[in-house]
Amino acid sequence: MKVIKHILLIVLLALCTQQNSMANVRTYDIIVYSGSSAGFTAAIAAAKLGKKVALLEPGRHIGGMNVEGLGGTDIDNHAEFQNSGAVGGLALEFYRRIARYYHREEAFEALLARHDKQSGLWRFEPHVAQQVIDQWLSEYPIDIFYGAIIREQEGVIKKKGIIQEIRLTNGQAFQAKMFIDASLEGDLLAHAGVSTAIGREANRQYGEEHNGIRAETTHAQFLVQVDPYRMMGDSTSGLIATIQPEPLGTPGEADKHLQAYCFRMCLSKDKNNQLPFTKPADYRRSDYEIYLRYLKAGGKLYVPVVSIPNNKTDLGAWHDLSHNLYGMNLGYPEGDQQVRDSILHQHRNFTQGLFYFLAHDPEVGQLDSALQREWASWGLAKDEFTDNEGWPRQFYVRDGRRLVSDMVITENHIRKKNPLPLIHPVAIAFWPPDLHSVRRIVRKGYAYNEGFVFGGDWWRPFGIPYEALVPKAGECRNLLAPACPSSSHVAYGAIRIEFTFMELGQASGAAASLAIDGKHTVQQVPYEQLQALLLKEKAILALDTATKVHRGIMALP
Repeated sequence: MKVIKHILLIVLLALCTQQNSMANVRTYDIIVYSGSSAGFTAAIAAAKLGKKVALLEPGRHIGGMNVEGLGGTDIDNHAEFQNSGAVGGLALEFYRRIARYYHREEAFEALLARHDKQSGLWRFEPHVAQQVIDQWLSEYPIDIFYGAIIREQEGVIKKKGIIQEIRLTNGQAFQAKMFIDASLEGDLLAHAGVSTAIGREANRQYGEEHNGIRAETTHAQFLVQVDPYRMMGDSTSGLIATIQPEPLGTPGEADKHLQAYCFRMCLSKDKNNQLPFTKPADYRRSDYEIYLRYLKAGGKLYVPVVSIPNNKTDLGAWHDLSHNLYGMNLGYPEGDQQVRDSILHQHRNFTQGLFYFLAHDPEVGQLDSALQREWASWGLAKDEFTDNEGWPRQFYVRDGRRLVSDMVITENHIRKKNPLPLIHPVAIAFWPPDLHSVRRIVRKGYAYNEGFVFGGDWWRPFGIPYEALVPKAGECRNLLAPACPSSSHVAYGAIRIEFTFMELGQASGAAASLAIDGKHTVQQVPYEQLQALLLKEKAILALDTATKVHRGIMALP
């Protein structure tokens, strides 16, 4: 009798546990994972089509790099080309809302009508982007969940190539008909067992020229010769901070190195809106020895300049020596949350220490007093990132996982001369392949940045095909990837722009909705229907031979 009672008790406990588990499961038509630029537009696009949508954000803010410091958006900011005509659909609506906030609607609409090139009208402050995006999302019945991190074990339940459920570390679970991985890291892809790539492919893999280890890196290369050794001239003494003890390797071969990450810093020139640069708790002056040697060799270090509204800068890092931190991000894409938080913390501490060093270190002042005076005149913007001491909550993840599908975009599709054809475009990528260096090593006895590829006259704008957003049918049939589409390291460098992500997010939200309506897998969505839907929403899908779009004439590179 006792045995029977024990068995009944176990069954009852199991039923209670199952009921409690089911109580935590929420059901939607579409789940969007990550509130990146691709994520929030995917959610809006699907909600506009009447779908029940949940937006799951691992952090605490929606908007991607728009709200994390990248206010100097990459539109019409290069003399060699004008890419604003590629901005359409929800991406253009975002910038229109930004213009409305700053009471510059008339100037913005005139710019569009005249096809003018004026980058300043596209720029904004991070907190303004946050306000605009939050308001926009509130106009639709989109359920938003913050702190939504996928469990490491059994985080995704998939049966016969169909994702059934996402499970989070906080105990919540979500079921849906369609899923969109809008993360830059490709986390949902990885948990779903979909093929991904990390790092640089060998040139021979796709018949490319600009992939893999670079035989010569000329862009953003050191302009002066900097001794890399702890004891100058002594190669046996070890290396100073920021330099990795690696050989160059074989040019053209693959490796796992990633483009350098950095914070896109919103600094203020206004003394009434500044937080001072302070030492981090674990400040080590020796970490910045390379900056002293650079100055001693005659180099001129970068300084902030006003570039976004209200006397602020969006300080990026693309110089030969800046706060781009090479080789410090290798564990990030596949790392768990603890690993990622550690890498983020390491980047912040180094960057915080660097700004303090440049603004206050006496030796910097002796070597370049003008440099130090300029840095000392800046500070963190007091009215930005108010929940994080004036620091962005996230850094610029330029490179994480990339989907590997049946269709992989490579440099052979984006070269100007005899490109391979691309069909079924859902957005236009109009940016040169932009690949920051991946490491800093010693070459010929001096510090050397390896891996940067940018610009030139060999590339062209191109249509991003729908097929690059969907996995192989045998791997998953209800998942799309707008923020890490199927592309090589080189091709992804031309795609990874915020307005392009917004457009790919919109395409993914529309495609997921069409898949539900037609009872299709994502691979079966009829392109003609998707095309018609996107064009109705004023998306830009093609540049004709006269380089015209519905809003104007564009100059091709």
